[in-house]
Amino acid sequence: MSTYEHVTEFAGLKVTDFSPDKSLPAVASTAWRLWIDDFVEEFTPFQELFARFLDTVDTTQVTALIIGNYGACHAVNAQEPRDLLVAAKDRFPQLKALFFGEILQMESEISWIEQCDLTSLFTAFPGLETMVIRGGTGLTVEPVASTVLRELRFETGGLPARVVRAVAASDLPALNRLELWLGASEYGGDATVADLAPILRGELLPALRHLGLEDSELQDEIAAAVAGAPIVARLETLSLAMGMLTDQGAEALLAGQPLGHLAAIDLHYNYLSDEMVERVREALPQADLSEQQKGRDEWRYVAVAE
Repeated sequence: MSTYEHVTEFAGLKVTDFSPDKSLPAVASTAWRLWIDDFVEEFTPFQELFARFLDTVDTTQVTALIIGNYGACHAVNAQEPRDLLVAAKDRFPQLKALFFGEILQMESEISWIEQCDLTSLFTAFPGLETMVIRGGTGLTVEPVASTVLRELRFETGGLPARVVRAVAASDLPALNRLELWLGASEYGGDATVADLAPILRGELLPALRHLGLEDSELQDEIAAAVAGAPIVARLETLSLAMGMLTDQGAEALLAGQPLGHLAAIDLHYNYLSDEMVERVREALPQADLSEQQKGRDEWRYVAVAE
C-alpha cells in the first residue's frame, strides 16, 4: 500500500473521485472518494464537498467510502470529517468499507496527519467489514465490538501503544486480516512486544488468517516473539515487512516454529545480510525478501515514518 498515490480499488470496487460536475457511475458499483485539492488557489472546502455528495448521490446505496485530504492539518482537524460522517450515519445504511485519512505524502507527511478519537466511526457504522485508518498522531481508538469486521489496518509512521492495546482488547470474532504499521518512536510509535502479546497468544481473533506487524524499529524483537507465537499456527499469511529486520530477527524466525504452512511471508524492506537472505530463501521460499537495505546500524530506518 503506497502513501504516494491514491488507491484505484478499494473493497473490491473501482474508485471514483466524487465531483458534482462530472457524470457519475451507478452508486453501488464504485468506491467513492471525497477529497479536496487545497494546493490550488480556489477549492471547495471539504464540508461543502460532503454536503454536495449527500445531495447528489443516493448514499443509501454506497457500500465503500474513502475520506481523503480534507484540508491542511494546521487548518482542519480530523474531528470535522469524523463528525460529518457520524452525523450522516443514517444516510449510509449499506456502508461496509471505510478508509479514513487517505492523505498522500505530497499533501501531508504521514506523521503530520492529525488524527483524533475515531471510536465513534466503528459504532456509527456497525456494518463495517473493512476499516483502514491512516495517520497516528493524536489517534485514539477505544476497544470495540463487531461481529462483521473482517479487515482492520492502521497505516502510521508511529502507532500509539494505546491503539494497539485497544485492538487487543476488542471483540472481533470475524476479523480475518489485521495490519499494524507500528512506526518509529520519534513519531509516536511507542508500542512494545508486550502490547502485542494478547494478540500473539492466539486466544483472541479466532478468524484471523493474515497478520501484519510492520514498519517497526522493534522488528527483530517482534520476529522473535512471532517465532514462538501460538497464533501463527492458524495464519495463512504473515508480514513483518517495512521495518528494521536484521539477521538477528531472521535467525529467530528460522529457529522458531515451522512456517512452511504459510502461503506467503512478507519480509520486504529489510536489513538482512546477503548470507541471511540466501538462508531464508532456501528455508522459506515463499518469503518476499525484496528491497534489501544496506544501511549501517546508525543509518537504519523504518520504511514509513515521517
